Amino acid sequence: MNQNGNHEPVEPTTEDMAEQSPNAADTQPETAQNQAAEAEAATAADASADALRTEVAELKDKYLRLFAEFDNYKKRVTREKLDLMNTAAQDTLSALLPVLDDFDRAKRIADQENSPEPFSEGVQLLYQKIYNVLRHKGLEAFDSNGLPFDAEKHEAITEIPAPSDELRGKVVDTVEKGYTLHGKIIRYAKVVVGR
Repeated sequence: MNQNGNHEPVEPTTEDMAEQSPNAADTQPETAQNQAAEAEAATAADASADALRTEVAELKDKYLRLFAEFDNYKKRVTREKLDLMNTAAQDTLSALLPVLDDFDRAKRIADQENSPEPFSEGVQLLYQKIYNVLRHKGLEAFDSNGLPFDAEKHEAITEIPAPSDELRGKVVDTVEKGYTLHGKIIRYAKVVVGR
């Protein structure tokens, strides 16, 4: 209501407007400050996100490397365990090799013509049975006669003049057979080499 008591709209004065709204000059610095703060916060958030991505990538790489290393460890332990199981009886079988050598010598003597000591059928069966059992356990004798000398498989006892040109540098005679257990050499063959 105005002074006359009428309800007419009153126009605000410039003083009223100055009180209600801040100065335009005051608004601009605050807006610029807000924008700068927002830009700073966005830059900090981007930097923080980049740092987190880098950290995640590093942790993922460490995890993959650790997993691969553990997987290799498991494979190595399994392989070693299988090797140990395959060669667990190596000492026992190595101790039996001289007995097999004696059997071989007795058989060789018995197989000669006019031998005073024949190899009886029972002993022959026993000989075959022992060799079959040991073969089943992974023991194998390897042949050497007539083959080139191989330091990985043979132990040269002596050298003799080769009876023929074909036997030069080759095994002329085997004094003691060589044996493998599941493919691993447990005794080298003792041989005579032709020169």
